[in-house]
Amino acid sequence: MKKVLFATICAVAMAFSASAQNAPAAVQGGAMVSVNKEVHDYGEIKQGGDPYCEFTLKNTGTEPLIISNAKGSCGCTVPEWSREPVMPGKTTIIKVRYDTNRPGPINKSVTITSNASNEPNLTLRIKGNVIGAPTENTTPVKQVPAGAPVEKNN
Repeated sequence: MKKVLFATICAVAMAFSASAQNAPAAVQGGAMVSVNKEVHDYGEIKQGGDPYCEFTLKNTGTEPLIISNAKGSCGCTVPEWSREPVMPGKTTIIKVRYDTNRPGPINKSVTITSNASNEPNLTLRIKGNVIGAPTENTTPVKQVPAGAPVEKNN
């Protein structure tokens, strides 16, 4: 009798566990976020070039989406966002400014903190390469073919 009771309890527990795992996200309710792109690629950008890029976030849930914070991975990456709740089915823009006066590769992130049930900490990335301004060489360099004798000034 104990084995039958134990088997019945296990079967019921497994049934509840399986149904909870298979529940679609929309049934869970609340705010949900989707984004038009997770990575913005600046590509090759000139030093001092346009520093802005945008990400579009959409509330695909049933409750207002509230973005409580947006933080760049360093001081050179600054996000801007609306503090107004995003109603279900509506979108908002996250505008990111990268300091393009810093030559070299770009590989930064912005973390969006919200009440989204599917991704409460959404990470967006920016990448690319800032090409520095050419430096002026004040001393002209005389090109000498390899192996040629060097002229001496008297």
